[in-house]
Amino acid sequence: MTGKTDAGRRRRNPLAGALTKYTVDAVVTETGPVTPSMRRILLRTDGPVPFAWTPGRHVRVQLNDPLSLSGIVRPGQTLRTYTIWEFDAGEHTLELRAHLYGGEGIGLAWARKAAPGDRVTLWWPQGDFVLREAPYHLFVGEETASVAFGPMIRALGPSARVYGVLESEGPEHDPPMPGPHPLRRVHRDGASAASSAILLNAVAALELPADAGFAYLAGEARTCRMVRDHLTRDRGWPKTAIKLKPFWAPGKRGLH
Repeated sequence: MTGKTDAGRRRRNPLAGALTKYTVDAVVTETGPVTPSMRRILLRTDGPVPFAWTPGRHVRVQLNDPLSLSGIVRPGQTLRTYTIWEFDAGEHTLELRAHLYGGEGIGLAWARKAAPGDRVTLWWPQGDFVLREAPYHLFVGEETASVAFGPMIRALGPSARVYGVLESEGPEHDPPMPGPHPLRRVHRDGASAASSAILLNAVAALELPADAGFAYLAGEARTCRMVRDHLTRDRGWPKTAIKLKPFWAPGKRGLH
């Protein structure tokens, strides 16, 4: 007899301790619509968040256990990524905004059904889609990009020079954005958000300073590349002055 209980003899996953260093537990406290196709989800963590947050960065919501057999076999079905719209370290709260696109998937199901009292684990923090030092800033994207653009624009002072275009399905789907730097709004009116000529043409029509600033391109992957190519080919911008963040592409999951 060794004196060990069954629990003591049970082997622990050696990754579990390492992974918990990057996670925090939270509870959903409030949900509600932002637009007909966007939902806000407010969460409160169980205690202080031991990680720094920079506007534009995201968390991953753990929807299935990544250390379970199914999680190891199908890691793409464990985590979904959401950009943080707002974070209050003192109150231990953060707000996520989810675009309710047509389709299925574990992330979309969670965003639609999340309700006060639901508990989740968050993986924190991630991403380098953040502000750079630049003479001016250019933001280009659609609804999914707005969740990153909002806190980034909020972090800029009123004297910053800001340009950009934000596309949505229609005026009722325009996500509210913080002032005092309004972006031009354009609407698809039923056209596809993939390879969007509407967004590209709106960017081409912008009157920008002759010299490059810094561009933040986010949203559908092919549209982002089209806008990047326009900036480098037609306006002479160096690629080093452009940050591209493809959040989604038709038929692909977990691209964020």
